[in-house]
Amino acid sequence: MNRPSLCIHPLYLSVPTVVELVRRRGVARCIDAIARNIEADFLRWVDFDKSARVANHSRDGVIELMPVSDDTAYSFKYVNGHPKNTALGLSTVMAFGVLADVATGTPLLLSELTLTTALRTAATSALAARALARGESRVMALIGNGAQSEFQALAFQHLVGIDTVRLFDVDSAATAKLMANLAGSGLKVQACASTREAVRGADIVTTVTADKTYATIITPDMLEPGVHINAVGGDCPGKTELAAAVLEAAKVFVEFAPQSRVEGDIQQMPADFAVTELWEVLSGLRTGRDSNEQVTVFDSVGFALEDYSALRFMYEAAQEDGVGERLALIPALADPKNLFGVLSREGCGVAAPAPTLGLPQVDERSDRLQSAS
Repeated sequence: MNRPSLCIHPLYLSVPTVVELVRRRGVARCIDAIARNIEADFLRWVDFDKSARVANHSRDGVIELMPVSDDTAYSFKYVNGHPKNTALGLSTVMAFGVLADVATGTPLLLSELTLTTALRTAATSALAARALARGESRVMALIGNGAQSEFQALAFQHLVGIDTVRLFDVDSAATAKLMANLAGSGLKVQACASTREAVRGADIVTTVTADKTYATIITPDMLEPGVHINAVGGDCPGKTELAAAVLEAAKVFVEFAPQSRVEGDIQQMPADFAVTELWEVLSGLRTGRDSNEQVTVFDSVGFALEDYSALRFMYEAAQEDGVGERLALIPALADPKNLFGVLSREGCGVAAPAPTLGLPQVDERSDRLQSAS
């Protein structure tokens, strides 16, 4: 990412703004663009200052911060995971994020990331499947039909070539919801009575369940030669979806091994259990699938670099479309050494804005994004 132009007021993308942006461009097109960003950024893996996310666990869930940066831009995501939230009328996952300029620390973008996280998770899944699944894969089993499931189905349809999706969820209402939302998508959608029925004959199996428990949704007796498993739901300590024997029988790929060994399905395995990071496959440093009969697993927990890639997309797309608001998040000071001055009567207004270096100007009367002159 080139050094961005700066404005003292960061661009703010609310939920309605992001919804409109995605509607305008289309879900599949957004997922594809984010996947291309993720691939480009993974190919620059060594350029980034990376760390596992910082997690605060409670009885009912987790709240996490996910930072990453290169020498130009920094991003972080705030995200929670509370499986019991749906009983309260709340989403299991809620998120927002920031993109900032490294050279000055100036925040460039504050954006919702709940919807965007679903797009980037699906983009990452499809990107990994293109590198790891058999090229002729056409049938996917989708186990867990909640908030992420539509995005996964559409990503695999448009980026991988899946034409049939076989569904199972312990909540039949979730499956009915998913079937209704996929109507008209062009996918052949089949509801199944069990996980075993859904995975039988599938080329790809995607698990995206929410319960924080040591689950064994996929067991080794369900495996068929050559299947690719996209394990998305096991993403924090104490939460798994695959039996350990499934991992032992497969070639396993992860995003960032230090994080995945704590949070992913491989938390069940010894510390020296062999895994390959996805960036190594995309870069050609390591092989992906070794044969058509080999079972492959992408143990995906979500990594901060994927959010960086998604925020890059949202920032650039919003500027192209001329949407968003300028948010008075940082004091604009006539004298940068006189912060106390903003408390004076004269300092209560907004001081002269800093140079925008090409970004759109701010109309202080409405604080709405205006076109640059």
